[in-house]
Amino acid sequence: MKNKILVAVMILGMISCQNKDKTDSNSVIKTIAEDTLSKTVAGTADVSDAPAKEDKAVDLIRKQLNILLKTDLPAMTKDDRFFYYEAFDLNNDKKDEYFVGFSNPYFCGSGGCTGYILNNDGSVINRFTVTDFPILVATSVSDKFYDLIFETGGKFHLLKMKNGKYPSNPSVQEVWKGEAPKESTKVLDIQGKKLEKYSF
Repeated sequence: MKNKILVAVMILGMISCQNKDKTDSNSVIKTIAEDTLSKTVAGTADVSDAPAKEDKAVDLIRKQLNILLKTDLPAMTKDDRFFYYEAFDLNNDKKDEYFVGFSNPYFCGSGGCTGYILNNDGSVINRFTVTDFPILVATSVSDKFYDLIFETGGKFHLLKMKNGKYPSNPSVQEVWKGEAPKESTKVLDIQGKKLEKYSF
């Protein structure tokens, strides 16, 4: 009987020690959180080591760009190796496609910039050239995909999906008459939206 009482007392003692440790741990965490919050509000928090925001789309695009641009990579500088992206469901299948654009001298020239449209599995729908950003997604549809309006050479051009592809050179496509339609959605508005850039 004494042994049973002794074991019970030891178990209770261990439990109370564990609860004390939890309380101390919670107290330390609470203190750190309060300190970080106060520094953040005051603007004195050091966020230089904060990890870059990443997501599955970025990883997918990065992997695909390293494949698509494999022969270009040796000639590119570190400053050339970044991209912007924006997701948009072009065919209403509840899966986003990815518009990928660049804004550096390797991909851009006097006629505009190069970019890609990727499926949500990373496969290429299109590579396009000589375009200025943003790209406009129209409300009209061709082959179950929204039509796109690209600006190039100071004019808007209408691009329609045909046989699973948009035309790759917007400058030789039908000129859009008048102003860009107000109901269009802008994608890859690199200057206007200050999109985040990612390395690859």
